[in-house]
Amino acid sequence: MKQIIIDHPLLLLFLVAAIGYSIGSIKIKGSSLGVAAILFVGLAFGATSKDFQIPEIIFMLGLVLFVYSIGLSSGDAFFKSYRKNGLRDFLFIISMLILSGLIAIGVSFLFGIDAAKITGIYAGSTTNTPALAGVLDYLASNNLSQSVQADHVVVGYSYSYPMGVLGSMIAIILLQAVLKINFSKELDGLKSEYPVGNNLTSKSIEVLNEQAIGIELRDLNKSQKWNVTFGRVNISDTISLSNFDNKFKKGDEVFVVGSEEELLRVAKFMGRVSDKNSWYGDDYDSRRIFVSNPKVVGRTLSSLNLDEKYGAIITRIRRGDVDMIAKGYTILQQGDRIRFVARRKDLKALSKYFGDSYQAVSKVNLFSFGLGIGIGLLLGLIEFSIGGLFSFKLGYAGGPLIVGLFLGALQRTGPIVWSLPYSANVTLQQIGLILLLSAVGVRAGNSFVESFTSDAFVMIGASAIISIVSAILTLWIGYKLVKIPFTLLMGMVSNQPAILDFANERAGSNIPNFGYTMMFPIALIGKIVIAQLIYVLLT
Repeated sequence: MKQIIIDHPLLLLFLVAAIGYSIGSIKIKGSSLGVAAILFVGLAFGATSKDFQIPEIIFMLGLVLFVYSIGLSSGDAFFKSYRKNGLRDFLFIISMLILSGLIAIGVSFLFGIDAAKITGIYAGSTTNTPALAGVLDYLASNNLSQSVQADHVVVGYSYSYPMGVLGSMIAIILLQAVLKINFSKELDGLKSEYPVGNNLTSKSIEVLNEQAIGIELRDLNKSQKWNVTFGRVNISDTISLSNFDNKFKKGDEVFVVGSEEELLRVAKFMGRVSDKNSWYGDDYDSRRIFVSNPKVVGRTLSSLNLDEKYGAIITRIRRGDVDMIAKGYTILQQGDRIRFVARRKDLKALSKYFGDSYQAVSKVNLFSFGLGIGIGLLLGLIEFSIGGLFSFKLGYAGGPLIVGLFLGALQRTGPIVWSLPYSANVTLQQIGLILLLSAVGVRAGNSFVESFTSDAFVMIGASAIISIVSAILTLWIGYKLVKIPFTLLMGMVSNQPAILDFANERAGSNIPNFGYTMMFPIALIGKIVIAQLIYVLLT
């Protein structure tokens, strides 16, 4: 059986994936490792035999698929967040990167670890392969690529990488308990900034209060800052679709969509929740359809001018498992399920306009997807130089991620739609994650056994201190002093996809993804520079 696995690396790949996924599904006290378990199963296989190998191209493919898909799905929220808190987040991330470098230098003096090994340990404990490559390139440029120094860097990296993954997970679990984090409460506070959705419902509200009578709906909405959508209105016993010019008289009704809390706030101001059934038997109907027409994807609702073409109002949008209030600035994505109220005679035309094809939203546009990844890979090949002292490349991770963020924010360029259907994006993220975790795990397991030395436990201990202490300080300082939500901070300390998946599982949402995309481009470059500085300073 062993020889069969050696001869067939694809068999090894899917064995690691299947066993890891099964173990990751096991819950202990409500928590599980999730897809991250694949990494540790890969480590076990790799440690069993150095002949177990998964081709490097599998790792690169998985990495590219994962980071590009994450970039596409996070681009819009990424730039909105940086427009709001850009300087704060940038300075915080840079400060924490410098702090992790100082911790590594302190550990070097504490345990008497030489410059090469501690540099490798730093790169591994932060799970940053480009940082390792940067140091090795620095050694090569100084004719040291075949020296003991280069070997020590690789050995330090090999021992610290697994602990780099575990360390951040341990820190997340500890700080969540110490800080008594309530993820549900944090999620409520983040709904206005990130597409996490609401528990939407609808109510018919009867206008009774004087403060709501005779005033245009736009002025009421603007003054009260309601996060709701208005559907049909019954004014003077005439039912029609709402518009912001509507003025109400006492006894009129309006149909409103929003969260339970927000609807009760509207009802309290305008009058009361009505129990009448005045909406039945009118000329309007409500329906849910899929957005599959590429011509409307990537466009804001206001730019569609629905009120000019049809008698219709979009009240809510369901993206994946998330319900969102439909606003004029909301950008449609392929695969969205929109709910609208429209005249019955317009229903068929509206279905055709938006596409309403489940089959179409299950497909990936390989032209835009391949083009985007190609641009990302080309960006990753460009070598950047800082003052002639350091040079680096964004590589297979940084290039596609940065391009994905920009294209995800653009949504479309002329006829080219860059965004992916929600279901396709999630599937590609999972496939990419499984491929790269399987390959990384087996490779790290090989290196772990091959490079076993007498000071192995010292290096493992050093990496544990660097990874755990750095993550704990980042989480504590970020939450207590900088006031960044813990859910976002989990993404910021997720310097490896396995940790990010673990953070998403723990948070019960995809909010850590946004912290990850805020941190990753800066951290990728920062760690490359810091790793080389550590080596230079300690040599």
